[in-house]
Amino acid sequence: MDSSTVLLLLSFCTLAGGYANDGKVVYEGESHLRNIRQLTFGGSNAEGYFSYNNKKLTYQATLTGSTNCDQIYQMDLTEDPRTHVPKRMSTGLGACTCSFFMGDDEHFLYAGTFHHVKYAPEETQPPTDSFDTCNKKKCVDIEKITDPKLRDLCNTSYTWDVYNEYDIFLADKYGNIVSRLTDAKGYDAEGVVSPDGKLIAFTSYRSGDLELWVMNADGSNPRQLTFTLGYDGGSFFSPDGKKLIFRASRPKTDAEIQKYLDLLSYDLVAPTDMELFWIPVDGSHPEVQITKLGGANWAPYYHHDNKRVIFASDHNNTAGFGAFDLWMIEDSGNLDTLERITWDDNQFDAFPMFSWDGKQLVWGSSRNASNEYDLNLFIADWVDPPYTDDVSTTTKEVSSISLFSSLLLLCLSLLH
Repeated sequence: MDSSTVLLLLSFCTLAGGYANDGKVVYEGESHLRNIRQLTFGGSNAEGYFSYNNKKLTYQATLTGSTNCDQIYQMDLTEDPRTHVPKRMSTGLGACTCSFFMGDDEHFLYAGTFHHVKYAPEETQPPTDSFDTCNKKKCVDIEKITDPKLRDLCNTSYTWDVYNEYDIFLADKYGNIVSRLTDAKGYDAEGVVSPDGKLIAFTSYRSGDLELWVMNADGSNPRQLTFTLGYDGGSFFSPDGKKLIFRASRPKTDAEIQKYLDLLSYDLVAPTDMELFWIPVDGSHPEVQITKLGGANWAPYYHHDNKRVIFASDHNNTAGFGAFDLWMIEDSGNLDTLERITWDDNQFDAFPMFSWDGKQLVWGSSRNASNEYDLNLFIADWVDPPYTDDVSTTTKEVSSISLFSSLLLLCLSLLH
């Protein structure tokens, strides 16, 4: 998902409950999250992912004074984020999405459209003050759409654009392009790397539908994993590297199937109805559905225990589409394990990732936004089992009592 799409979600969120630049980043009930810190301060920042040594983040952002679509940036987590200057790692041309560190932490991948950009306006075009190379969204200016079928689809659907120009590239630590990892016709994006650094999972349209694929880290030996009609995307490996978790739409009725195919013919998807699934990386058996919650359930990521999954969902929101919270559930789908993680009502919380040691969580949130379009990255220490103030207080009281008892016993022994 690119940040302009996030901006639209945030506008829905604003209509639902507004935004609050109140300095508040901690909310009651967020008992798994301790020492919450804000990492970015303005613009639309999303999909922050840890380096393997947990010292850096790679993320995508649309920033004021920069391009009108996402570029890829990196952040040193050992530095004070309040003085952090975003370090752009992508070319600055075209749209970018879904960056991820390679296993050596010296390289990273991302999807970009820069290789399709015309680097200079055509001679027949009048000169312009700015050269905007961002891909145009199909449904932004509905009143200007002349195709009646597309106009109807845009009027009746919230959509994501899946640009055919996206391919996945490998870059070095300076942002120099080392190699092009995909070259098939159609959308190739949403790439992630396995824990051992040997495999890349990604979403591709090369089969005629948006399916999950895996390939070797050098781009060789691509093979298809999913085969069911619908948009399969946003996949991540389990900590043991044996499973991929992902979001998917699964149109069932004739009308749903036809609408999905109509949207796809315009390089669009409607992500309002998605559930979570997992599939073995070796393809030994078909996908397994995890959630049946309704609404949009997406951005899943495995906990370090290889069993629980954190994800974004609006299934419990009454404020309308655009307000998402983080939730957690076991990959068995047992509803008894469903647990809400973030509690900033009517705000946007999504794109969670655990650090590779499982000790920290990073995610994107609209909390403490300076305007209705801000989305910032936050990081917190992960607490398992969750703590409560009562437990903390009780622990302190018990510790004080224990210390007093020890001193009393010491005094009594000295008297004897």
